[in-house]
Amino acid sequence: MTSLARHSLVLALMVLSGCSLTGRQPSEQPPVPSQPPQPPQQPGYPATPQPSLPSLPPKPSQQQTHPRFAPPPGGNSYWDNGLNVYVIKSQPDLYYRDRTYYRWSDGWSWASSPSGPWQPTDSSGIPAGLGRKYPQ
Repeated sequence: MTSLARHSLVLALMVLSGCSLTGRQPSEQPPVPSQPPQPPQQPGYPATPQPSLPSLPPKPSQQQTHPRFAPPPGGNSYWDNGLNVYVIKSQPDLYYRDRTYYRWSDGWSWASSPSGPWQPTDSSGIPAGLGRKYPQ
């Protein structure tokens, strides 16, 4: 095959391949409605009420345990869903989560035991729910 014939063949293939790539333009599709169409309202008839989905009961604000966080040793506590910590029943302002006790006494402190030693901290060192209860 001569050089001219090869070039002509390559040029013809390129032109034909370009024709196969340019097809029809996609037709405009109507927008898909986000809600199903409502049946037309007949005069004189009240609208049919739509059934509502059953709502889940609200989560109790207190429960005995939490599925993720283990209760403190001794078990004299309950989980508070608003604070996201265990509340120690026998001592006021004493809380527990993740093997750490938190205490409010004119400021926050933490310890690995309910009897201390207590280390002072600010609201960045406590669970967020406690920080909302006693903002500094």
